[in-house]
Amino acid sequence: MSQDESPHPAADALPITIRGVTKTYGAVHALNEVSLDVRSGEFLTLLGASGSGKTTLLMVLAGFTRPDRGSVKFGETEIIRTPPHLRGVGMVFQNYALFPHMTVDGNVGYPLRLRRVPAQQAQERIEQALETVQLGGFGGRQIDQLSGGQKQRVALARAIVFEPRILLMDEPLSALDKKLRDRMQIELRDLHDTLGMTTVYVTHDQREALTMSDRIAVINHGRLMQLDDPTRLYERPANRFVADFIGDSMFVPVRRRGDSVYHGDTALTLSDPIPEADALLLLLRPERLQVLDDDPDPAMNRFAGTVSNLVYQGDSYLLYAQLTDSVEIALRGMTRRDTLDTLPKVGDPVTIGVHADDTLLIADED
Repeated sequence: MSQDESPHPAADALPITIRGVTKTYGAVHALNEVSLDVRSGEFLTLLGASGSGKTTLLMVLAGFTRPDRGSVKFGETEIIRTPPHLRGVGMVFQNYALFPHMTVDGNVGYPLRLRRVPAQQAQERIEQALETVQLGGFGGRQIDQLSGGQKQRVALARAIVFEPRILLMDEPLSALDKKLRDRMQIELRDLHDTLGMTTVYVTHDQREALTMSDRIAVINHGRLMQLDDPTRLYERPANRFVADFIGDSMFVPVRRRGDSVYHGDTALTLSDPIPEADALLLLLRPERLQVLDDDPDPAMNRFAGTVSNLVYQGDSYLLYAQLTDSVEIALRGMTRRDTLDTLPKVGDPVTIGVHADDTLLIADED
């Protein structure tokens, strides 16, 4: 699938165009000149730490927060002054926001009652929505009779029952345990592919974002740091912040000398062009490193160090090594029965290698 395509865009799914959106609270910029496009039928995730501005941007889209300036269009329609109930978006909140005094049917059907959908037609759509989220037959249950995962599905059914063209979700899986959360990530993505509506999803969990998204917008201090598909975001982060936020990252200082980059007195073998920046860092990922013996591969960059720690983690291990310039790096490998016996011990000299294709330089700036 190309970057210009969404997997299963619905015929009436709407694109979203955001231009120059700014929101301040006193001296704090919750959003600072944010501009991005969400494609029709796309699953786009707003990813950032607590306080980054991602939820503020979602609330701007939903109509619950009015920005100080900027433009938001659904399709060709400017909606910045349109009240929330007239925007036609489905919304799933972090705490689900279900009505405890209503049954499942009552909760799911609430948006239809607001729209005065006839009772028989409404019941058919309620049942269809519950079937879609795998809760067929649950309509008569009370909310306090449901598990966390079932409540999440009811909230989702309520959001899709009136067939919105845009679906907004604010960390809907954060209250679930890890096992259920992992399963619901796949279910939500499958549901999106089935329905095809444009979806904007907020999370602080990088793995969740990488698992579910067509593209990810990384936000920090109200600014858009990078907008890209999951593979490029991980493999080619635009700056140090994104590299540090996505995946396990280590940064090793390097120096440019003419057309080459050096670690210590050794020139690095590179597959990519050297970034145009005054200061550079070498980005290393633990899973891309390996312990070398006498590897003659000219495409392999080598780093001498001393083993400082070895951590067993069941299916994998982490080997920490102190390099000659006092920088500590970590290598992750898969554990086999004989692995730990053959690895170097704490205090042993070690040579760590990384292939030129995995030798990534980034600017030493956020």
